[in-house]
Amino acid sequence: MTGAPTGFDRRVQSALDASPSRIPVVLGGCGTGRTSLLLRLRDRIGRGAAQYIDVERCATTPERFMTAVTSISPFRWHGVDTVPASAREAFDALLAFFDTARAPGGEPCTFLLDETLELRTFESFPGLRHVIRELVDALADSPNRFILTTRYVARAHRLLRDATARFEVMHQPALQPSDVTEVLAPVFGGYERMATDDRDYLGRAVQALTDGRVAYVKAIGDQIAQHGGTSDPISALTALLAPGGTLTNWCRFCYELRLHRARGYGALKAILDILAEEEGLTLTEISHRLRRTPGSTKDYLSWLEDVDLVVSRQKRYSFTDPLLRLWVRLHCRPVEPTEEDVAREVQHYALTRVPPREAVPALAYAGVDVSPEERKSWGIIEID
Repeated sequence: MTGAPTGFDRRVQSALDASPSRIPVVLGGCGTGRTSLLLRLRDRIGRGAAQYIDVERCATTPERFMTAVTSISPFRWHGVDTVPASAREAFDALLAFFDTARAPGGEPCTFLLDETLELRTFESFPGLRHVIRELVDALADSPNRFILTTRYVARAHRLLRDATARFEVMHQPALQPSDVTEVLAPVFGGYERMATDDRDYLGRAVQALTDGRVAYVKAIGDQIAQHGGTSDPISALTALLAPGGTLTNWCRFCYELRLHRARGYGALKAILDILAEEEGLTLTEISHRLRRTPGSTKDYLSWLEDVDLVVSRQKRYSFTDPLLRLWVRLHCRPVEPTEEDVAREVQHYALTRVPPREAVPALAYAGVDVSPEERKSWGIIEID
């Protein structure tokens, strides 16, 4: 289920409906809801007028990708009748398809390209050194409508730095506490059964634990539902991050996927281990702990930033996703963590993010900078 339209959905739709239409480029990390957004918009526009394409699933060779996309398309187009003789010809045919395909009645059609930057895999084929740039140039001049998404925020910003004004970068927003309560409402049979204070606090707590990422929120909701709605979110998160847990597997996928899209695999893992132990370190501090020169360490950090695993604020480096940092602390070690290890680390994580019920609500928002003294005043959170 992809859910009801949101305010962000309407913003994206308004860009499509503009005259001339703009091309929304939706950026967001793993689990932020980009795919769900595209599927909601496809259903709203109509499957006869919009085609959803998960590029990550089927970007193999240019020839096979072109065939896969065109063979299931609801759109008419005057394509080539012969099989392309090369990767270059296949990619040219794909660009022609995106440009000339038409919806029933000859109207412009809409393409929803999920994980668009995965088309970079084609750049290893002869004659395709600049696939993404060619794609951007072709879409900018097409009468059809497009929505692009990617999890690689830094790469997308570099790509679109010199693109035409038709491209509009939009960051997938994190769920706010009120959004979280809506996602979790079915778990409790509707929030009308809960006291207002309980409902509001649960929304703030889960939003803080998950950094507002919809995939994490839904995983906690599913875990609570398995216990008949009686489990608290911290106990649910503990179960989800245990060996074999849903979020354990999800975080491993996101971690490995991004590292394999970057350079320096082993060194990058070492830096993530260091930042999992202590965040907010400077380049010099990281290089000392890594036992590498500042120059090489700077390169490694830039490669981590390139795939959005770390972020630098005031020259201090931290994980982009705080829950992924918790996963690294737990699972990037020689042996699996015990139940006690998971419970202890999740408890510590919750203490740094979730305020007590009497705290100011704004403090529950992820990303707020608070002092250690303020965090200590929040008290202890009990887990089952």
